[in-house]
Amino acid sequence: MSYKKDQIIFDLIEKEQIRQENVIEMIASENIVSKQVQEACGSILTNKYAEGYPSKRYYAGCGEIDKIEALAIERAKELFECKFANVQPHSGASANLAVLFACCEYFKCKPQDLKVLGMSLDAGGHLTHGARPTISGKWFKSYNYGLDESFLIDYDFIEKEIEDYSSLPKDVKKGFVVILGGSAYTRDIDYKRIRNKINSLQKLDKEILLFVDMAHFAGLVAGKQLENPCKYADIVSTTTHKTLRGPRGGMILSNDESIAKFIDKAIFPGCQGGPLEHIIAGKAVSFYEALQPEFKEYSKQVILNNKAFCDKLKEEDVNLVSDRSDNHICLVDLKSYGVSGSEMEDLLTEVGIICNKNSVFGDKSPMNPNGIRLGTPACTTRGFKEEDMVLIANIISRLIKAKSKESLDDKLIKESKDLVSELCKKYPHF
Repeated sequence: MSYKKDQIIFDLIEKEQIRQENVIEMIASENIVSKQVQEACGSILTNKYAEGYPSKRYYAGCGEIDKIEALAIERAKELFECKFANVQPHSGASANLAVLFACCEYFKCKPQDLKVLGMSLDAGGHLTHGARPTISGKWFKSYNYGLDESFLIDYDFIEKEIEDYSSLPKDVKKGFVVILGGSAYTRDIDYKRIRNKINSLQKLDKEILLFVDMAHFAGLVAGKQLENPCKYADIVSTTTHKTLRGPRGGMILSNDESIAKFIDKAIFPGCQGGPLEHIIAGKAVSFYEALQPEFKEYSKQVILNNKAFCDKLKEEDVNLVSDRSDNHICLVDLKSYGVSGSEMEDLLTEVGIICNKNSVFGDKSPMNPNGIRLGTPACTTRGFKEEDMVLIANIISRLIKAKSKESLDDKLIKESKDLVSELCKKYPHF
């Protein structure tokens, strides 16, 4: 094959590389992969169709592919200390859909009969945990829990729902899934409390399944900085990017063989066709990297950086949801400043700090929220340390206050841009 180079696309890719080099990436769900991961994802493996699973394919010529996928599976199981891993989900959203599909098969119920309890968006939950506009909110009997007066997960509400379900007559129970985990929840999660509650009420048969979505903090689990939900949950899903620092994709884990077979069927042929074997190779590389001692140090630094960042914002009287963070996420509540999340997202982008607008508890519209979400995975990969995060927090706090007082001027914008530029030069990206 001989084609003229698609200069338009490669020029745009180069411009995106320049952009990434010259901004501080603080979107909590983004990170920077290694050259090895990039090379695997851009390899000739993209040429191969491999519907099915290792040694059980629908196409010939999958010998080497089987070895690659099997290695990814074994590394995932070692990394998260679990018995089962499906590395084929194309994304976290498709993984979560497959989990709910698998739960229907496990309970032998129709989607509309499966009760699903997940965290609300304004409490820090994810769209795929039962939000109304999504499949998870339309196909299943989904509803939400929120936060208590301390802005922590309302565990009392979850426990009451578990009790109420357990007390129903057996012929009324179709299946119940409790989802823990979110995309903008900054605190530790007490999986053990909910596991113990479920265990105390159900008999030999599993009438309630505990499902944890650790997409955001999987890397901190792999790096031994946060507790492993695989010890408590029946099913765990995750993305492989974010804190895990792999390619964009998903994965499902479990220690229950009876559930694992339904998960495999839910992915293929249930929700997906051919797996992306080049991405699975990239996942295998990232799992290898996460198994190295250096990754534990990286995970520790992610949390240290976020703590320094949050502490400085608090020192500058910037309001944080729940007043602190135990992970890599900082959620800022802007209501008292009279500034919207969209306005601050735009302003920070202008000076070179990339974050995202985000709902805070009580918000009605995710498109017009009162908060911004920031995170430290990408800048930590780049080499930033605590003192750098203090400097960034100072820039952000000054901009929030100036914007709220309508005293924003060109001098402050320029000073902020210059400080961001100095930090980017201090820590080259590529």
